[in-house]
Amino acid sequence: MVITMKYNYDKIMIDTVESFGGVKKSLLLHSCCGPCSTACIERLKEFFNITVIYYNPNIEPLEEYLHRKREQIRLLKELDIPYIDVPYDNEVFVNNTKGLAQEREGGSRCSVCYGIRLKYTAQTAKVHNFDYFTTTLTVSPHKDSQIINAIGIAIGNVYSVPYLCADFKKRDGYLRSIELAKEYELYRQNYCGCLYSKRDENEE
Repeated sequence: MVITMKYNYDKIMIDTVESFGGVKKSLLLHSCCGPCSTACIERLKEFFNITVIYYNPNIEPLEEYLHRKREQIRLLKELDIPYIDVPYDNEVFVNNTKGLAQEREGGSRCSVCYGIRLKYTAQTAKVHNFDYFTTTLTVSPHKDSQIINAIGIAIGNVYSVPYLCADFKKRDGYLRSIELAKEYELYRQNYCGCLYSKRDENEE
């Protein structure tokens, strides 16, 4: 169980980048999809040398995963943002979420999923000596930034890589991601990624 305290993570991010004194830091940005990454990159690029990692073993089926990945890579080429490629590993998601099939979106299954993706990102950031790591996940209005940031902080402490706290949905971040997705003609999916989320979307 993740216990969080209420913080203004958007302000924490602003305070963090202001402390750099104009010197750009390196940032490994975990991206859940191309559309969500647009507004995050736009907001971060002034302060960081960004590299994107697309690690999302939760996304099913494989064809959907590959479609989203192609769109992510296409966007990054247009933006001239470096990209770290990783293999599809749905098995790690399936094994770690056993027994959580009936959890609704936003519940403990999602927290496990956030942890899987942020752990891999932190490990990669450590290996490649990034100054920070963070995720695009908080741009979604359906995801709790308090939970995501608490997981990120904890994992960052384990691997000794600072996690950049943020709430990218603030200051119309989500609306901006929709605008940019249209501008770049990106595919926008209608469910988060796993088949459970697709099931829940269809039931609403």
